[in-house]
Amino acid sequence: MLLLLLSMTISPDINGQQRFPMPEFESGYEYPDVSTPEPRSLTLEYIDVIVLLAMLSVTSWLVIKKRSRRYILWLSVGALLYFGFWKNGCVCSVGSVQNMVLSLSDSSYAVSYAIIAFFTLPLLFSLGFGRVFCASVCPLGVIQDLVIVKPVKVPVWVRKSLGMFPFVYLALAVLYAATGTDFIICRYDPFVGIFRMGAEFHLIVLGIAFLLIGMFVARPYCRFVCPFGALLKITSLFSKHHMSITPAQCIKCKLCKDSCPFDAIEQPTPDKAVSELKGKTGKFILYAAIIPLLMFVGGWALSSSHVFLAKAHPDVYLAHLLIEQPEVMNDLDNLDVQTFLGSDRTLDSLVQDAETVQAGFYTGAWLTGAFIGLVAGFFLVSQYIIRRRTDYEPHRGDCYSCGRCFKYCPVEK
Repeated sequence: MLLLLLSMTISPDINGQQRFPMPEFESGYEYPDVSTPEPRSLTLEYIDVIVLLAMLSVTSWLVIKKRSRRYILWLSVGALLYFGFWKNGCVCSVGSVQNMVLSLSDSSYAVSYAIIAFFTLPLLFSLGFGRVFCASVCPLGVIQDLVIVKPVKVPVWVRKSLGMFPFVYLALAVLYAATGTDFIICRYDPFVGIFRMGAEFHLIVLGIAFLLIGMFVARPYCRFVCPFGALLKITSLFSKHHMSITPAQCIKCKLCKDSCPFDAIEQPTPDKAVSELKGKTGKFILYAAIIPLLMFVGGWALSSSHVFLAKAHPDVYLAHLLIEQPEVMNDLDNLDVQTFLGSDRTLDSLVQDAETVQAGFYTGAWLTGAFIGLVAGFFLVSQYIIRRRTDYEPHRGDCYSCGRCFKYCPVEK
């Protein structure tokens, strides 16, 4: 009996050794050293927030009290080196919009205190002192500001028409972030390739193109693209202590207006313009009345394209691909398809998830389109609103508080 038990316990190992010889591990191959990047410490994040707060505070003092373009310029160079090249353009206030939106729409996504600070601090400072963040803290704005060579005046109708795009871009960025699809602001950041000394080819080309254009059209990304700038434009309109061109009485020499490369200085309101505007009250009432219609049309138009917009989401794209082209399952070179086939997910669960995403896009597209319609309506109405001005004043929404106009003002001297 004892021999029988021994044979039952030993013989499988013997047979197994004969049938399946042990593998040879001594092949001479040496594993490379793999360096795993350490997670960013909270201390470094707090340092970034402290630097941001310090630069915003110093810039506000330089703009409002010191009134020094020279020091603003030097501070902007420091911000470019630190937030741009040293931190590789991240964390970025411009892209933080998406993190904040996703955290509000997805309870499983949490943002750090640093991201919250990078989003809120520039907005809070703009309420107090105007767009001081754009003046010398934002690396995206600074890198454009430093390449201005010979700025040209952009026609008013072109400037105002293109000025609507940042709001459209902001609305789309919120839509894609809220649905968990993509962070399009970061994906199409034109300067991230320059800050990181390497990126996809089209981003390098885009960044160089913006800088070349920026030599003649000052700050093209800030003025006609930046979605965070759209928020700052709104909050800065209510700034309590905004930059003033002259510390004393304006002598209407017009030098400040000629010196501003951003066309952000408004001239005194002529009496003729006020009298002409009184005769256009009917158009003002008409455009104000059709704002709800524009919102409805915008929401309906964008929601009608929600399926197309939703295909940017990987689940929706893959579901449509597998249903419309089932032969791709045999394509071994398609990594998306092969990854899905190797997972535990079924086609039914993928389709169900895709339908959920599309439903979210339908609702989000309605809200996004309505917002775009609202912006278009305010754009039309604003053409018939004139605030009386007796001096040359910076437009609080468009002024970047760069301080260029200081040295051109003879009263300043």
